[in-house]
Amino acid sequence: MNKDIHPKWYNDAKVYCDGKHIMTVGSTKPELNVDIWSGNHPFFTGSQRIIDTEGRVEKFIRKYNVQSNDQK
Repeated sequence: MNKDIHPKWYNDAKVYCDGKHIMTVGSTKPELNVDIWSGNHPFFTGSQRIIDTEGRVEKFIRKYNVQSNDQK
């Protein structure tokens, strides 16, 4: 490595979310502030909901006149 061109590496950089210490990682900054991490993201916490507010399935069925085997 060339001298004096690389940023300083912090092996124990602290990661904060909403003011709480979450984890310690390696980074070029001593402290990282994040808004979302796997502990509060809906996908990872299992609280994600898929809501069909526009009736997309029904709209598709009406548009293409799709019938299931039960309706034939």
